[in-house]
Amino acid sequence: MNGVVQTSGRHPRLHWAVASQALQGESVSGDASVVVPFEGGLLVGVVDALGHGPEAAFAAKVAATTLEHYAGTPVVPLARRCHDMLVKTRGVVAGLASVDLRASTLTWISIGNIEGLLLRAGRPRVSIIQAGGVLGYKFPRIAADGPIPLAPGDRLVFATDGLREEFIESIPEKETPPRLAETLLRAFSKGTDDALVLVAEYAGGGT
Repeated sequence: MNGVVQTSGRHPRLHWAVASQALQGESVSGDASVVVPFEGGLLVGVVDALGHGPEAAFAAKVAATTLEHYAGTPVVPLARRCHDMLVKTRGVVAGLASVDLRASTLTWISIGNIEGLLLRAGRPRVSIIQAGGVLGYKFPRIAADGPIPLAPGDRLVFATDGLREEFIESIPEKETPPRLAETLLRAFSKGTDDALVLVAEYAGGGT
């Protein structure tokens, strides 16, 4: 696969990786991700701007910058703030997860068609509830899902709709976040849109 971009990072409580690819022929992507620490927590987010190309990349950048700046805001008001900032852009769909490091819990939302999964060792997986809407265009009536307890080894997976939905049933159990993000992107990218996968593994421990 051509043009795959990989990044990764590590916090004492979270190890994450992102694999992404712009639509062939485009030099920039309308998909973006953020992992931002704030006091007592971490924000993990993925955004997918409508369409592709420079205008989509601009909308994604506006959203990502807003998320980074207001990372400690609860996820629904945070999404509303993004919505207000995106009114004059193409708009984005988004998946946002706020990790409370003191309580070892996660609270999340999905606006639009961002897939989110929480894979939990020895326990049933949890799928995110998707609400219709587009930040910058139509803000949905939405409530956050959570708090969901986290245990060491739990993995959060966010993916944009540049991936085929079959990836949900084909996630290897023990691959590291960088390897898993790359594996899913290479195996399930549609090739007709920008695509992005974020994998974050919770390490547990104290603050």
